[in-house]
Amino acid sequence: MALIKSISGIRGTIGGEAGTNLTPPDIVRFTAAYAAWLAEQPHDTPTLKVVVGCDARISHEIVSTLIIKTLQSCGVNVVNIGLASTPAVEIAVPFKQANGGIIVTASHNPEQWNALKLLNNQGEFLTKQDGERILELAEFNNYRYADVYTLGKEHFDFRFLRRHIQAIMALDLVNAQAIEQAGLKVVVDGVNSVGGKALPRLLKTLGVAQVTELNCKPDGRFAHNPEPLPENLTQLAEAVQIQGAHLGIAVDPDVDRLALVCEDGTMFGEEYTLVAAADYVLQHRGGGAVVSNLSSSRALRDVAEKAGGTYHAAAVGEVNVVAKMKEVDALIGGEGNGGVIYPPLHYGRDAVAGAALFLSHYVEQGKKMSKLRDSYPKYFISKNKMELPSSINIDAVFGQIRARFAGETITDIDGIRIDFESKKEWAHLRKSNTEPIIRIYAESKNKPTADALAQRIMADIAEAAGL
Repeated sequence: MALIKSISGIRGTIGGEAGTNLTPPDIVRFTAAYAAWLAEQPHDTPTLKVVVGCDARISHEIVSTLIIKTLQSCGVNVVNIGLASTPAVEIAVPFKQANGGIIVTASHNPEQWNALKLLNNQGEFLTKQDGERILELAEFNNYRYADVYTLGKEHFDFRFLRRHIQAIMALDLVNAQAIEQAGLKVVVDGVNSVGGKALPRLLKTLGVAQVTELNCKPDGRFAHNPEPLPENLTQLAEAVQIQGAHLGIAVDPDVDRLALVCEDGTMFGEEYTLVAAADYVLQHRGGGAVVSNLSSSRALRDVAEKAGGTYHAAAVGEVNVVAKMKEVDALIGGEGNGGVIYPPLHYGRDAVAGAALFLSHYVEQGKKMSKLRDSYPKYFISKNKMELPSSINIDAVFGQIRARFAGETITDIDGIRIDFESKKEWAHLRKSNTEPIIRIYAESKNKPTADALAQRIMADIAEAAGL
């Protein structure tokens, strides 16, 4: 069905013909290219070491085994940490003093998908330059295998689910005592992947009084579309109300996105996961810098400025957000899809850490979830896309759009973002990295005005393109 090669990794559907889907030859080729890239990087030891962990999707054993054996065939030692969330693999890399890591996960994609997410020696995603180098090595088969005397070895360490939680519990802003005293009832939807192991264990360690597990068997048989969007969380919303729970928590299969459900079954909103976590951190740190990508809600900027902090925007993509966070020494950052990045733990989206910070904030505020949500600036994002003929010069179209809105605040680090400051509205236009489309996001105070702004921008694009 599909094989998508990008700087962030290789993903595709399992089965079919090599080069069109994610098949064994593709897995071997890109893993060997990654090993060759690692060998090009500065390293102090004669033998390279890579951490490998996977989410629970159906194909995880086959894909991870192919990866591990290929790495060994390239003379690389492997630390196999088994079923693990993306953030657990990310913290395992520096903990094990490894040269890199591979996360076997297709994130929020359906169960027939899998992928290789590639990490550097800091447990962070690769830069664009590094990703392009790996794709180049793979394209020209520019790698070699080790002889029989220098094959890599496989070691096992299945303790990183626990170690990840221990690291979270050690954070000074995680208030386990207050959470335990609150007598919380929480429903967790683990989408039958590793979140079904990680989240219940975290909540019980925090002292949550009652944890109801929904879809927490890590067998990879996703009970619903695994992307934690409102339309996919109806079962969780119903369970929260039936159980009389204080809130519901949902994650994606690799546990780097966090979504929350209020006590009345309404959605807290994935855009507001980061907003609430940042609000908590800013209040306790007395202000500071925060970062999100250009397609994330303005609510984060409003909350930061109210707390005496500063807001900074980054290009879309976790690696870009992390780079900006390091540049401005941000207290917290992330993306509007429920991805919280908290530097005192590590530079990666982490739903487990996000849940611990949010619960600490929630019990401190002493409000119902729905009231807490109402306390934040209210915005609505309209998400759209346009497919343009291949003959259209998109850069020229963007140039015309920039000229048309020259009187507004323009940010061009990733496509074009137009901020209409007087109305607290914005629109963001960017070319997709994986599809022949333009994505158009617009945000306003309510759905009709956000949709109207998006339609206006799309009409301008069509006019500029001569359609």
